[in-house]
Amino acid sequence: MTNLDPRRHAFREDLAAKNLRGLVEARRYVSGERRQVAESALPLRRAPRFDAPLDTEVLHGETLTVYDESEGWAWVQLDHDGYVGYVPNAELVPPRAPATHRIATLRTYVFPEPDAKAPPLALLSLNALVRLAEEGGRYARLDTGGYVYASHIVPADHRVPDFVAVAEGFLGAPYLWGGRSSLGLDCSALVQMALAACAIACPRDSDMQQNELGEPVDPGRLDEVARGDLIFWRGHVAIAAGAGMLVHANAHHMMVVREPQDAAVARIAAAGLEVRAIRRLFRS
Repeated sequence: MTNLDPRRHAFREDLAAKNLRGLVEARRYVSGERRQVAESALPLRRAPRFDAPLDTEVLHGETLTVYDESEGWAWVQLDHDGYVGYVPNAELVPPRAPATHRIATLRTYVFPEPDAKAPPLALLSLNALVRLAEEGGRYARLDTGGYVYASHIVPADHRVPDFVAVAEGFLGAPYLWGGRSSLGLDCSALVQMALAACAIACPRDSDMQQNELGEPVDPGRLDEVARGDLIFWRGHVAIAAGAGMLVHANAHHMMVVREPQDAAVARIAAAGLEVRAIRRLFRS
């Protein structure tokens, strides 16, 4: 094998993506088949077991490539950030036509008819992708059946102007390692989901974000942090919210919080972790 990151390159000793031929050794290379998530969300795990670590989640409407299927699990690579892992395959379907809209609220219900009193069919999270069959009025009808409240969706290419405000919308959401919705998410997912609402591509894990997003700022100059900067520790990232505050999902509070930057930096330093990097996403 090579030094390719297995989180974002699909290779095992027995099988690898066809585009990795010549880069990794495997007994077999395959092109894979594209599928789409029909469930509200699916866990992507490190191994094909429900007790394996949760690495991330795949939201409704997102697409992926399946390289292998066995005993109810599919070994896949996600289209939006390239992450590789195992998902339950029962709710994977052939890809439909491209999404027309995405969910713009933290979460919203899908109803069997345009009536808020009807028992809901599903709960969709922010940035989940849908395709409309009909719009007009208070509810929009999905091409898969069911109705969503029309003010809870936006066109798929809509760009929210302020990703910090999106992140602050998650305040109080529980912390969940590997989670990627307001029902539970981790620090790097908060960054990824907030930027996705602004139509900005973002890798999944904090080390990837530190290496690939924005421009470096001297980590010794925390007094010069600007709103929207990302502050990194080993294994953790927070978003500078301005006025000396930051917002982050963290295992100390076990939820997304907004707290004074100095207090957070001191607490994390007391646990043995110093600020490693600051990345500025936007020029002032």
